Amino acid sequence: MELLDIFKTLVKIPSPSMSEGLVADKIIEILTNAGIFARRDDYGNVYAEIDGKNPDKPPLLLSSHMDVVGDDSPVNIVENGVFIETDKKRTLGADDKAGVAAILKLLLDIKSETDSLSGGEKPLYGKVEAVFTRDEENSMTGIENVEFNRLKSEYALILDSDKLGNFEISGAGYIKLTISVKTPYGGHSGLDISDKKRLNAAKIIAEIIEKVPQGVQKADKTGTITSINLGSVIGGGVENALYEAVKRNLKGAEAIEFVAKNSMSNIINTSAFAHYSLRSSDIKAKDDLITKIEEILREFNKKYDGLAVAKLEIEEHLPIFEKSDDEFLIQIARKAADSAGINLKVSSFHAGAETHIYANRKNAEGKAFKPVLAGIADVFNMHSADEKIDIESYKKGYEFLKAFLRAL
Repeated sequence: MELLDIFKTLVKIPSPSMSEGLVADKIIEILTNAGIFARRDDYGNVYAEIDGKNPDKPPLLLSSHMDVVGDDSPVNIVENGVFIETDKKRTLGADDKAGVAAILKLLLDIKSETDSLSGGEKPLYGKVEAVFTRDEENSMTGIENVEFNRLKSEYALILDSDKLGNFEISGAGYIKLTISVKTPYGGHSGLDISDKKRLNAAKIIAEIIEKVPQGVQKADKTGTITSINLGSVIGGGVENALYEAVKRNLKGAEAIEFVAKNSMSNIINTSAFAHYSLRSSDIKAKDDLITKIEEILREFNKKYDGLAVAKLEIEEHLPIFEKSDDEFLIQIARKAADSAGINLKVSSFHAGAETHIYANRKNAEGKAFKPVLAGIADVFNMHSADEKIDIESYKKGYEFLKAFLRAL
């Protein structure tokens, strides 16, 4: 089977998150028909394995996810020689079936080339393991349930970046920070306004917000390393307005404006909240920033001792994918990129992917995985009905992938 044929076969099968069964069936069918080992675990992830017969090469793990953004409606493909896209009625699913199809094609090629070797020829490939996960787009439960302790590879390529040549060696973890301010003495905004012990929580939380940093805190040649962003500020008497907004079925910007204009202004507020996202691919930089925020709160609590209390709640949603000191994969990628005629962009990315989970797990030998997020095609307008994949970039990306395995 050719690369584009495999890709089109897969994207025609709708596979929203947690409904990947038919695609998983097709993957196993393609591989087993070619005599390649494939299996499904209890959670629905799919595994494959092939031995390229060269023991001098380290094993490599290739990984992509089977689910796509979208529903189970038909996927009608439109191809014009330059792009593969849909009829604009739903997503294409190149994220991440471009990765899945490339892995399948590579396994088929390795099988064919290895089987055709004569006795005196040296094998070109080592052992290759493949993992096809479910539910990446929604909750990443698939990767969380991967049987890591059965995988032999230490190095891993996760084929899930949207630009050919992207070679992303670290990624930001995602932490939610909630700062709360509570005051013991509320009251009426008219009758009690002169009482100096009745501090307004919605007012004084602004002192903390002013001191907490905003934006990029650390960057290097690979991109943004650490950032913090204030997502929302909520304080005071919003309860009645929220209740009314729900009754009126108001949503989005309309609901926010309604609550802002109709919340209570005649109370001295006793609670306020500031909600932040903290992203970092550097553990020390992340820890230093949290320490700084904790110090800001300590100073605040000292200033308002007995009149207000500020607290910090930290909730990790995605662990950090920290850059490895081992640059072996970068060296191999540069050789492969030269061979395939593509520009390699070694960088960090300021978002989440399955690389983060791999980077914080260990293989069957107790070694930490060393993953990289790699792009093997130019995919435009992901997660929308305008999604499309550039055909020539995809073909080049596959040649890069094959050259990578040979240069490993």
